[in-house]
Amino acid sequence: MTVRDIGGIIESWAPKEVAWEDDNVGLQCGDGSQKVTSILVALDPTEKTVKEAENKSVQMLVTHHPLLFHPLRRIDCQTPAGRMLQHLLQSRIALYAAHTNLDASPLGTNDALADILGLTDTEVLFPQQRTMRKIVTFVPPSDVDAVADRLAQAGAGNIGKYERCSFRAEGTGTFMGGKETHPVVGLPEQFERIPEIRLEMIVPQWRLAAVVAALRRVHPYEEPAYDIYPLENLSAQYGMGMVGNLPRPVSLAAFLKVLKRQLRIPALRHSPDTGRKVSRVAACGGSGGSLLEEAIRTGADVFVTADVKYHSFHEALGRIVVIDAGHFETEHPVVATLATRLRQEFDRRKERIAVRTASSPVNPVRYV
Repeated sequence: MTVRDIGGIIESWAPKEVAWEDDNVGLQCGDGSQKVTSILVALDPTEKTVKEAENKSVQMLVTHHPLLFHPLRRIDCQTPAGRMLQHLLQSRIALYAAHTNLDASPLGTNDALADILGLTDTEVLFPQQRTMRKIVTFVPPSDVDAVADRLAQAGAGNIGKYERCSFRAEGTGTFMGGKETHPVVGLPEQFERIPEIRLEMIVPQWRLAAVVAALRRVHPYEEPAYDIYPLENLSAQYGMGMVGNLPRPVSLAAFLKVLKRQLRIPALRHSPDTGRKVSRVAACGGSGGSLLEEAIRTGADVFVTADVKYHSFHEALGRIVVIDAGHFETEHPVVATLATRLRQEFDRRKERIAVRTASSPVNPVRYV
């Protein structure tokens, strides 16, 4: 497999289209056509991580945080970023980042955090909008099942846990082909009226090109007509943060003890106890302070996130316990999750690609 193939696998789980608009995700440097036999997965692209990638002779380094957040005006090898790029390129190690797209995707950063906290009955805390499109086409009744099946195979028609979802309505189509056309029904240069089925299916925007291509291949008409509509629906799968329930209610003190042990946190900050048992938990790995009101809206007793501002602690008083558990600590669980998913996918494809996790993760924050 190539770097490009592996990037495609990751993007099938964490589409670039769900990343924040200004985020820089995907291939950061390297050759997309390079063959890969070994991968290192890490949270951050640091000089230690790059050195480890060199020592382990991997061809691809996959990180959560990008090395290149902004367009470069120069590459200075006296700076940390410049040195890392120099080493990566000299060692022919491709760097790939899955950042806010991994945060917003199922089994990504926030699912990993929810899992390590032991949450059940989870749902997205802040669902994304405008991730879906609706494709509408017009098909002869005898061909509608074949067209719907092919569109479903290409990624259309999934609603929550349901597949092959469509709406069909009978109608009449009209057309008149030119002299050089070859209509399936009727004759060129003759006005035709034929019964048709209006077929509607929803499709994620990142699957749209594949679905349209499938439609063109399977549709019996020489020139199939189709419409594409943007949708405002909230996504049940894609968005920031998770909210779920603990197996049983516990005191805040007991919850904080478990949280520190599970995330290996030497110290944390939190707002005062509300006096309620902790039963429902909202969580967002990394800088999730902007989702405080969403956490309160869902009825959560605590909100676990990082980089919480002083005024957010004020806003939480008496309403919810907001817990700053650290940026590194709340995001690092996704490294193991991502490595495991890659291994499973390679095994399924019978690809002999070794996947390792960085043995020297570096938290830049120190506690005293």
